[in-house]
Amino acid sequence: MQSEELHELANGISQEEVSKETMKSSQKADRKKKKLKEKLLKEASKADNRGVCYLSRIPPHMDHVRLRQILSQFGELGRIYLAPEDPEAQVHRKRAGGFRGQMFSEGWVEFAKKSVAKRVADMLNGEQIGGKKKSSIYYDIWNIKYLTKFKWDDLTEEIAYKSAIREQKLNMVLSAAKREKDFYLSKIEKSRAMTEIDARMEKKRKIREESGSNAEAAPVFPQRVIRQFRQKNSIKNETSQSKPGLSTDVLASVFGGS
Repeated sequence: MQSEELHELANGISQEEVSKETMKSSQKADRKKKKLKEKLLKEASKADNRGVCYLSRIPPHMDHVRLRQILSQFGELGRIYLAPEDPEAQVHRKRAGGFRGQMFSEGWVEFAKKSVAKRVADMLNGEQIGGKKKSSIYYDIWNIKYLTKFKWDDLTEEIAYKSAIREQKLNMVLSAAKREKDFYLSKIEKSRAMTEIDARMEKKRKIREESGSNAEAAPVFPQRVIRQFRQKNSIKNETSQSKPGLSTDVLASVFGGS
């Protein structure tokens, strides 16, 4: 009896320990969820307070590192995205002997505060970039604008949409090229087959002529049919002949009567 009581007591203690551990683990999970929720709410509030500026022109020799170095002196920056230029324009510029490095067509800069983004856009737009006089961008002009009610997520969605459209167009071009290639190859195969048929018919004709067989025997394969379409005759322009003209007497009296 004592052993049974001890066994039941041990089972009860182990069940209590298991329940305590499960409670502790659930409490830890709840605390983690709460912290994560608070972090997400904090990030969302920060994202709502951020402002985005648009640069319609990126000077040569400027990349995201140099742009961040220049604009960070006006306020805290977030993300920067510079759109690369068209590859065809880059090839044309390099062939013409221009700048051979990477250039960007436009860019977006995210500021930590909307007020700072508005102030920077109003202050720099249309102004000279400046800096060191030896710098290649010293005489360039800022082309910057604050985007009202524009978030960085809108930019990522637009980039993803453009990339999907570009991929769809590329797939369409590739499919059209594949169809043209298949059509061309099928025509080549058909032409080769017709050439082989003509060669066999010519060979059989020569064999029949050499053997002296009847030349009027029915051919094995029908001859190729070449269609000829009747063309209409062109209509002569008879309007010039039907127009009434002035007689030579009237013209002589007008110009030669003086």
